[in-house]
Parts: sequence; C-alpha cells; structure tokens
Amino acid sequence: MSYSLHHVGMRYNGAEVLSGITLDFHPPQFVSIVGPNGAGKSTLLGVMSGLRPHYSGRCEYAGVEVSRRARREFAREVAFIPQNLNIEFPFTAEQVVLMGRTPHCDGLFESPADWKAVEESMALLDTLSFRRRDFRSLSGGERQRVILASALAQQPKTLLLDEPATFLDLKHQVSIYALLRDLSRAGILVIAVTHDLNLAAGFADRVVALEGGRVAADDTPANVLERDTIRRVFGIESEIHRGPAGRPWITYGA
Repeated sequence: MSYSLHHVGMRYNGAEVLSGITLDFHPPQFVSIVGPNGAGKSTLLGVMSGLRPHYSGRCEYAGVEVSRRARREFAREVAFIPQNLNIEFPFTAEQVVLMGRTPHCDGLFESPADWKAVEESMALLDTLSFRRRDFRSLSGGERQRVILASALAQQPKTLLLDEPATFLDLKHQVSIYALLRDLSRAGILVIAVTHDLNLAAGFADRVVALEGGRVAADDTPANVLERDTIRRVFGIESEIHRGPAGRPWITYGA
C-alpha cells in the first residue's frame, strides 16, 4: 500500500511545523527520514499515522485520506512506533507484544494465529528470553525491541518508526536496521525517522532530509548524504567515504 502526500502542512499554536510536503512512498522500500531537531520529522510521521488529523493539504494511504480512515481497519495495515511509549501497568513483555494483535481480534480470547505471530515476532527481536518479565523492569533497549516486536505481531503492510534504535546497543542497532531492510525487501513499506546518518546510509533505499518543516533533499543515500547537503541541513562539516556497493560512510568535523 502506498502513501501520497500533497502540500501537507501543520501548525502548532500558530507556528508552522510542516509546509508544502509533497512525497510519495511505495512498497517495497525502506525510507529514512533525517533532519535536525525541530525539522518536523516526528510531526510528519504523526500525520501519516493518523494521530495528527488537523493538517492542511492531502495525506492519502491507498488512495484514501488518512484522517477519514476507520481506525481499526487502518491499524491492520499500518503500525506506528513512537519515539517514547510509557506503559504504567504491570504487563509482561509478552503481553505487550500480544497487544499488537488487537486490530485482528474478533473475540474475547486470543487465537492460535495470534500466539504464533507473537512467538515469531519476539524471536525476530531477540526478546523471548525475557518474555515473562514486567515490561517496566526492562532496560530502554529491551523495551524498544519489545515495542517493535508488538508492531511486527500486528503483521502490517506499512511500518512507521520514530527513532527505532535510540536506546539500543550497537549490536541491536545493526540487527534491527538489517531486519527493517529485510522486511522492506519482503514487500513491506518501512519509513523510519533517525538521527544516525550512517544507519540511514548503510541500510535505507531512500533518504528524505527535512529542514525547517520542508523537504530539503529526497533521493538515494549516496545522493542525499553528501557534504553540501549535510552542511546545509545540519550545519556541520563532514567527510564522505564509500563502503560496500558504493554506500556512503560519514565522518564528522567541526
């Protein structure tokens, strides 16, 4: 399923946060959205997830305006993982993952298909070893993996992720981005906000750079993550190296 955004804008308390965003996203594709703090990255995902309904312009998913979609039907197709998710009740990690099956549940009890989806997603995210632990007792990285497992248990056609590797150690950062790349190759549309340009460079098919609520660049990682664009968007000097298959690898100066 595809997204089409046409001149999308958003204001908070009179301040313009997004302006003139026109983008199309089609599966199978792994897109990284990058930009400095305040560029509008999280707001853009909020619009696309249906959680920011008071936008201007058009944001359509599968040809239907996101703000008009039935929430349960939409949740069967699109999974959204925010940057921060607080759960205050004593749920186990496994119960949190099971919540991802909510859009598919038709009765009071979970089906074998629900439990199969939970088992498979927890295995993919290396979370089975602490499935019975209280979610609140987990480290930030463990929580992040459980939340992503919950999204995968949802079995969506599109994944929207806001900083999915924020709390992860290096091993799990790489494994999760490799998993997202593989999911996109299997037919899922994956759109992830990240501050880590090297993760975007190493795994994404496409990079969209935002600056001041507008699209500053949109192309392959090699064409977006180059010195002039990094200087203009992020205000920092960089050196671009080439890794396997010509993908950029970035080091930073002053």
